[in-house]
Amino acid sequence: MEQLEFFIIPSPCIGVCQVNNRGYCKGCLRSREERFHWQAMSNDQKRHVIKLCRQRYQRIKRRQRELDAQAAQQAENPQQSLF
Repeated sequence: MEQLEFFIIPSPCIGVCQVNNRGYCKGCLRSREERFHWQAMSNDQKRHVIKLCRQRYQRIKRRQRELDAQAAQQAENPQQSLF
């Protein structure tokens, strides 16, 4: 049995409309195509885009934690490696 849709899925836009170096919006992490075609998407497609945005956010945060850990490690050991 198909579930009825009672609620509209709102746009994840937060008003920070700038593109990062990978082509995703810095505010909502949607691609250009995802932003432009949002109104024409079905609710299933919108849910999928939101899932992708969450994955992108997690990937960015994980990378930032790795960079922070590397910077902390280099600060603890100021002598650079020879290799």
